[in-house]
Amino acid sequence: MHKTSLLAAGAVAAHLTGTTNALDMGQIERVATKGRIHQSVSRWCYGKWSLDQLCEVSKRLGIKAIDLLGPGEFETVKKHGLVCSLVNSHSLTDGLADKKFHEACLASLRKAIDATSEAGFPNVISFSGNRRGIPDDVGVENAVEALKKIVGYAEQKKITIVLEYLNSKVNHKDYMFDNTAWGVEVCKRVGSDRVKILYDIYHAQIMEGDIIRTIRDNKDYIGHYHTGGNPGRNEIDETQELYYPAIMRAIAETGFTGYVAHEFVPKGDPLAALTYATRICDV
Repeated sequence: MHKTSLLAAGAVAAHLTGTTNALDMGQIERVATKGRIHQSVSRWCYGKWSLDQLCEVSKRLGIKAIDLLGPGEFETVKKHGLVCSLVNSHSLTDGLADKKFHEACLASLRKAIDATSEAGFPNVISFSGNRRGIPDDVGVENAVEALKKIVGYAEQKKITIVLEYLNSKVNHKDYMFDNTAWGVEVCKRVGSDRVKILYDIYHAQIMEGDIIRTIRDNKDYIGHYHTGGNPGRNEIDETQELYYPAIMRAIAETGFTGYVAHEFVPKGDPLAALTYATRICDV
């Protein structure tokens, strides 16, 4: 990255001290101005800040949404004029690929869809869950069976269910949806625009790489994106192997109109990291 950009990020960071209440909001400048990429940020990555603080920082930077919240947090987001771009639902490990979890997953999804629709937000997250010895093709069949039971309700409520791609190599051992083809096959068989993939770029880089080609080839099945630096799921800066400006340009060129959510855990100053990420993704 350019030295001037690093200095600019550092200058913003200087306004944050070690305490959670020391954010000088008046010194945070808007860095997302182009509007081609609708940026969001995952709540869980910024636990040192209150949700109010995260919303205020995001709004000032030009980030439009907060990712991965529950209904109890919706009013805070709305108060700041932001959107919850992705709402939590069922267990990550006990997911749709295993029939014994269908009842619980569907109940959780229905509840999340209701709350998300009522709030006027767009997406609910879902997971394949772990394999537990289930072959991948059977997992696809099981996930499709479950999703077909609820996709009509999602269509009625105008909510998109996004299945998250996670790596099974480093972070989520035995997770089934660990390759693009699995998720695409599920989407094709369900046959609804209300079931899409959450393409997590960090996880996809670990498992398959070839990020830009995969995005272009599967654009019709991707409903949401997550960012993260690899290795480590940390800052998306010059310390890691992914070049996010090019990835964001590729996403924009597909005509994607959904949200790209930053889901990395800053090792250093969180404000500097988020400012820098927001700037380089504004392509």
